[in-house]
Amino acid sequence: MRCDLCPNMCGADRTRAAGRCGAKETVRIAKYYLHPFEEPVISGKNGSGTVFFCGCPLQCVFCQNYEVSRNLRGKYISDKELAEIFKKLEDAGATNINLVNPTHYSRAIMRALEIYRPNIPVVYNTHGYERKEILFEIDPYIDIYLPDMKFFSPALSERYTGISDYFEKASAAIEFMAEKPLVFGDKGIMKSGTLVRHLVLPQCTSDSKKILDWFADIKDKAFINVMSQYTPFGDIEKFPELKRKITKREYESVLEYAMSLGIENMFYQKIESAEEIYIPKWDY
Repeated sequence: MRCDLCPNMCGADRTRAAGRCGAKETVRIAKYYLHPFEEPVISGKNGSGTVFFCGCPLQCVFCQNYEVSRNLRGKYISDKELAEIFKKLEDAGATNINLVNPTHYSRAIMRALEIYRPNIPVVYNTHGYERKEILFEIDPYIDIYLPDMKFFSPALSERYTGISDYFEKASAAIEFMAEKPLVFGDKGIMKSGTLVRHLVLPQCTSDSKKILDWFADIKDKAFINVMSQYTPFGDIEKFPELKRKITKREYESVLEYAMSLGIENMFYQKIESAEEIYIPKWDY
């Protein structure tokens, strides 16, 4: 079967060779554990039951999970083993099952969820570069969407990912996700809905503000986390602008603009959040 799971539509036969995502058909993971560093409404008291999938359709040059997104490490597992991981995390007290970078394994994930459907919410934690047709398939299995909205400018996404239609695809995907009803349970823990993440990049405040202009149209349907945690990482030797953290002035400029748009469903971080402590230590 020719792969059609992401907007790259590379058509790879992943039973034989990797697609543009760098991954073959068999699921490969780098880690699973109770992750304490998501948004408080996601992590809860015990942590989010997070599974980190290897490979990535987007492959940003600055990826903080570079080894994983490039499929340079990891352990191959069966659909049944993935289902067993879901059960193990749930039994350990996970607030939810958090699927990090699931796009290129979405049908395998659906098969695993048919084997075992957790009694806690399932989180689809994605870079945002999604096909609505595939989201429609997996939507019945998903309670919470946690997508990135990385870039507005086609030139910027081309520069950092080699993909120029990122915003076109991601905005359509997130507008679909935002139809998931917002529901919060005890102690404000998210049970259903969409929380968009936007990472402010060095010298990119104007792009961030254009993303906020777009988000303002769905601000009553979803939440947004405007993030300051950019940390120089990945393959950025040819990108001198990415070799520093963002400044307090850059970040506050974006936050002030969000507030000027009347965006109330918003999380934000302390500027000190740009630390490598938030990057997991990989198990495989």
